[in-house]
Amino acid sequence: DHLSDADLVILDASAHLPDAGRDPAAEFAAGHIPGARYLDLAKFTDPDSPVPAALPNPKQFAQKMGALGVPQGARVVVYDDSYVKTAARAWFILRQNGVKEVAILDGGLGKWRAEGRPLESGDAAVEAVPYSAGPGKGVVRFKADMVANLASKAEQVVDARGAKRFTGEESDFRPNVADGHIPGSKNVVFDQVMNADGTYKSPEEIRAAFTAQGVDLAQPVVTTCGGGVT
Repeated sequence: DHLSDADLVILDASAHLPDAGRDPAAEFAAGHIPGARYLDLAKFTDPDSPVPAALPNPKQFAQKMGALGVPQGARVVVYDDSYVKTAARAWFILRQNGVKEVAILDGGLGKWRAEGRPLESGDAAVEAVPYSAGPGKGVVRFKADMVANLASKAEQVVDARGAKRFTGEESDFRPNVADGHIPGSKNVVFDQVMNADGTYKSPEEIRAAFTAQGVDLAQPVVTTCGGGVT
């Protein structure tokens, strides 16, 4: 209903695990929501950080938004076509950098396509604009914080990876990554909050997924996974 709204920006935040064998840029060019712009989420990081896949800093964020022609104060909708629901990471990054109106398209491109909605091919035509990042919501923890938390237990740690990777029964697909999980953490697999069609479950069902694994949602929670997405 709002595709033609002047203040609405749609960003394709698709990215995939290395073993998926998919090219999100090529898939975007083949078909995307009309007017959408390709975020290239896999490269939307801080390459100067020693941390793999670190979140972009405010300057890097502003440069990306400006290059994509995102007007200051725009309403933004992010979507993906990924098994691991990468739009959630884009949502977090935008929120953290002061974008006040940002939403995830429930069900992503899969649901959009299944409903027979229009698609557009080719690259998005954008004109760069000035952009400034601002303070926003979303707190990031660092390794030192997590190590300190092992003793203080001030925050619950929730790991969103699959159960076998959490227990160490299945090794990580990347080399030199230790098996198992952060001591004391709990395992709420990301797909436990999703329906089969890729939409999010109801708030009540999402709460139930956490409480079933012993997470007290009235107390502080830190989330973690394997690559900073789920």
